[in-house]
Amino acid sequence: MSGGADSSLLDDSGEVPATERGVADVLTLQRPTAEACDAEAERSLFQDSLAEYCWARDVAGLAPKTLDALVQPILEVCTFYDLVPWRLTSRELDRYFAGPGKARRHSTMRSKINRIDGYFAFLEQRYAGEILRRFGVGVASPIDPFNRPRHRGDFGLRIPPSVAETKAFFASWRESLPGARKYRVAVRNYVMAKVTYISGVRASELCGVCMGHLHWENGQWGRFLVRGKGARGSGPREREAFLFKEGRELLWWYIEEVRGEFGDDPTDPLAPLFPSERLPRSVADLNLPVSPAVCPDTFRRALKTASREHLKGAVTALFPHLLRHACATHNYEAGMPLWDVQVLLGHVWASTTVGYLATAKGDPERMSLESSRRAVCRLSAES
Repeated sequence: MSGGADSSLLDDSGEVPATERGVADVLTLQRPTAEACDAEAERSLFQDSLAEYCWARDVAGLAPKTLDALVQPILEVCTFYDLVPWRLTSRELDRYFAGPGKARRHSTMRSKINRIDGYFAFLEQRYAGEILRRFGVGVASPIDPFNRPRHRGDFGLRIPPSVAETKAFFASWRESLPGARKYRVAVRNYVMAKVTYISGVRASELCGVCMGHLHWENGQWGRFLVRGKGARGSGPREREAFLFKEGRELLWWYIEEVRGEFGDDPTDPLAPLFPSERLPRSVADLNLPVSPAVCPDTFRRALKTASREHLKGAVTALFPHLLRHACATHNYEAGMPLWDVQVLLGHVWASTTVGYLATAKGDPERMSLESSRRAVCRLSAES
């Protein structure tokens, strides 16, 4: 099988005629076929592989928004070099992300590179043989051990204000409401911030709450429905957020006294709980009973401005997610079990909740003594 062909079968060019080739004289897989070795065929296969990659991840349960984010970095790099992905090299990838594609935050660049690497893992599993046979190119990820991203400590520790500082902040803000230039807007921002702290919801979740999502009869103090983040890119998941006694009284006062001052119909179930005070002309001309909801960025700016005026202490600036951390930390310090804090925040994994409690003031020595006392009491009762 490894010997050369009989010299009597060679033609003038030194090749064996196709009609005389035996079983041992087969084409290697590395030799591309002439009819398929063109750029258009490669681009077509690239598009087909992207579509199948999205289908596969869709079957795995990822949300449409997550699917779009998966393929965006691949298209970004391939468009820049005008190449199909299996012809990208590690050097070209390094040049792109160290130059025109360099992100301001390392976490953004790390996310893009990991998504590219995930797509190449898919190519290796399902298309490596076809690409090698048709185009003579071996599929290998340009993410190698030298440019593979690592965590560099770019995640900061979110330290919320203390319980006393938080109470003083909301008390000072509440006292300033009657003198606000836009009373209804000021009250709306205050209530949004206080509900965020009480219930631990995200800014995007709170802005999406409609009047029909309020369920005063659920639980002991009422609850409201939010569309939260799904675990591992699986898409938004609905869950009930908790109001507790303080949140119920606050929200009831807001709806009874202030919510009706906005321009829409607050009795409509689709009306936002926290509407925007500004209507685009195109929306105003329609004369609809429903106003657009306030956007999360507007809420973030309002909270940041209020914290500069009313927050005193080591923490000088607040943002909605820090209030979410404060909700988790303060409830845990007050004695709420970890499982209940996890339910309050809407986390699937307890390990995620533990990350929110990094600054919780625990006392392992005191807890050890208390557990020892409980053990002694239990053994004494059994004996």
